[in-house]
Amino acid sequence: MIERVGVLFVCTGNICRSPLAEAAFIARARAAGALDHLEIDSCGTGGWHAGEPADARSIAVARRAGIPIDHVAREFDAAADPVRFRWHIPMDRSHERFLLRAGVPSDRVILMRHFDPASRDLFGDGLDVPDPYYGTPADFERVLRMVDAAAEGLLRFVLERRA
Repeated sequence: MIERVGVLFVCTGNICRSPLAEAAFIARARAAGALDHLEIDSCGTGGWHAGEPADARSIAVARRAGIPIDHVAREFDAAADPVRFRWHIPMDRSHERFLLRAGVPSDRVILMRHFDPASRDLFGDGLDVPDPYYGTPADFERVLRMVDAAAEGLLRFVLERRA
């Protein structure tokens, strides 16, 4: 039996950013032949959209990029998720604070864009992935570019620390 490493992507409602990050990461892991070594999921800090699919704009932007999203939103489970997932990947600093307050050890919480060394130069806005919910289709495109750029570095990081 292969020991699987858990990676959990976290945003606010689990319909925009974290499903895009999850889908981009799955696509990268599949291409690398590493999907069997990983348990990948996403969640929201709140349950406002629990049971719903990803936002239609997230689905559309991912589809245009050739990345499928098979997703049902859920809320972070403070009892189970810190045990089930080794790595907790928040989309912004508010999600990072949420995870730390929920008791996830700080060495297991790393902002998504931390894994893209060019992120600050490329987008000029620090390490937060901005919420596109009230934005335009271009905002969703930008979020996908951000999370996809970081997904490769995250995959390398996770696989190097699998032991």
